[in-house]
Parts: sequence; structure tokens; C-alpha cells
Amino acid sequence: MTKIKRRWGLKTVLIKEFLAEFLGIFLLILFGCGATAQAVLSKGRLGEPLTVHIGFSIGLMMASCVAGGVSGGHVNPAVSFAMVILGKLPLKKFPVYVLAQFLGAFTGSCAVYAQCHDALMEYNKGELTVTGVNATALIFASYPAEHLSGLNGFVDQVIGTTVLILCILAINDMGAPKGVEPVLIGLILMGIGVTMGLNCDYPINPARDLGPRIFTAVAGWGMGVFSAGGFWWWIPVVGPMVGGVLGAALYLFLIELHHSEPRSSRLHCRGESHRDEPQQPNLQRAKEAQQPDDELTMDIKVKNDRIIVGDVKGEPKNEQEKDSLLLSPIGKDFYTEAPKFPVNFVIRS
Repeated sequence: MTKIKRRWGLKTVLIKEFLAEFLGIFLLILFGCGATAQAVLSKGRLGEPLTVHIGFSIGLMMASCVAGGVSGGHVNPAVSFAMVILGKLPLKKFPVYVLAQFLGAFTGSCAVYAQCHDALMEYNKGELTVTGVNATALIFASYPAEHLSGLNGFVDQVIGTTVLILCILAINDMGAPKGVEPVLIGLILMGIGVTMGLNCDYPINPARDLGPRIFTAVAGWGMGVFSAGGFWWWIPVVGPMVGGVLGAALYLFLIELHHSEPRSSRLHCRGESHRDEPQQPNLQRAKEAQQPDDELTMDIKVKNDRIIVGDVKGEPKNEQEKDSLLLSPIGKDFYTEAPKFPVNFVIRS
């Protein structure tokens, strides 16, 4: 396996992040739109609004699990844009993330369509309709309720996405234990679904809505998917981006700016990682002086929840030692994949 990884493993970080975002939102669409298709095409026998909420929530959990350790698991242009505003994602990466998210959503729609093709053909005698009692375009994208105006729909999307961003930033800030973050993020979407789904089924994600909508346009539903609902299509694209900016700004000015400055702490990795209590400078220097000369010590600087490796004292003795040192960011906490040799990390925020 190690030989295969060395030969075929990607070295470019941006390509890894692209693939992670692509696969993450692919799963989100597969679970979420798949649940919607089952509810619609079975005429309520095998699904209902609650099962759709569960489907999207589980899809987001799995997307976060798959992509979280590589790209952060944004799977949403509004989330990526909020991270750019807060300095947690370089601006040059934003177009790459968005492209991956739209392509992943489009491909996920293809998978749902392929899986449900025969049921779609039987449901309305092969007619693919956008509006009406037997409409099936709503399986893939959002459409406004009859009572909803354009302005109210825009406000709906701004508020829903603002709540999403605020909650995601809070979870990231609290440093949830490994494996808990995806569950909490999924619960956020569940909460939004059961409280804010009345107007237009809470798309709150430009890629999740526009990617599948483009698919339906080319798959047989026609250009009516864009004109339906008084040209509704742009609202779940622009509204969430505005909500992303608002959510980032609110969290920055009301919460993040008022955090106390983090203090340096020491992380010792000998098979597993843990964070010790901060030490006094003189005590820390004394402890460092007692370390063996052949022990590998690395200074790690943390910036915008990313790892930047600084000074290295000592060198890995072989390729196995290098490969065993794998770091992944989880908010502001870090874990290693069981280094097989003594190594100390100095974490400086």
C-alpha cells in the first residue's frame, strides 16, 4: 500500500482539496435528492418531509467526514466565501472550491437520475414536468411555495444561510472532539430543515441548487426550470452568498474578535496525541533541554487553522518515519497518525 501511495498519491494540495469538495457534495446530493426522489416517486409511501430532512442531514454528515480532513468539508460556496472573508481560506483557492462543488452537485444529480430512471418514467408516463401536481423537477432543485414572493424568498435564504454559517463557525471554534463535528453539522441542517423549510425547502447552498437545476435543464425538463416561480433560480444562488457574508461578519464582530489570545502549549506525540497545560517559559526551556539529542522536534505555527511547519530539530531516520508523521487540522486542534518514533510538537498560535 505504501508503494502504491508513493507512486500514485497526489502531491498537489489544491487538487486533493478539489477532489474532496467534489466527492463531499456528490454524497450530499446523493443522500438528499435521493431521499426526495423516494418520497416523491413513491407518492409518500416510502418517504415524507422528515425523511428528506434526515437524508440531507446524513448526506452533510458524510460529506463532512469524507472531505473535512482534506479541504475542510465546505461543500457549499457560501461557506467557502465566509471562510475567505474570515481569512481561513486563501482567495485564490475559492474558484477551485466552487468549481468542485458545482461539478460534484451536477454529478450527484446524474447518479440520482440514473438510480431512479425507471421510476421517473413510470411516475408521469415519461413526462418530465417542472410545475404542477406531478412535477418531478423539485426532486433536484428548490422551487418557491405559491404564497412566497421573490423578496420574502431572498430574505428566507439570507437568514437560513446566516444561521448555518454562525453555527458552523461556533462548532469550529469550540474545538469539538474528532468525529463529533460532522454530527453537529448534520444536526444544524436538520434544525434548519424542520424550522425554515416552509417557503422553499431550505436550499441555502448555491451549488446544491444550481448544479442539479442545470442538470434538469439538459436532462429533459427544459429551460422551464429557470423561468419557473418567476425566475426563482437566482434567489437560492445569490441569497446564500449574502447570508454567508452576513454570518461571517456577525460571528467576527460579535464573537471572534472578543476571544482571549491563545497561549502556547506543548503537544507530545508518542503513539497518540494530547494537549498539555501551558507551561511557564523557563520551565518549558528546562524541559526542552532534557530532551534527547536524537529526538525529532518540530515547531508548528498555526495560522487560520492551518499547519505551517517551522524549524525542525533533528531529521527522520528513514522514509517510514517521514510517512508516519501525518497531521490533519480539526479546528485549532491537531492529531497525528501514531508516529512510530518520539516526536514533540510546539504549537504556537
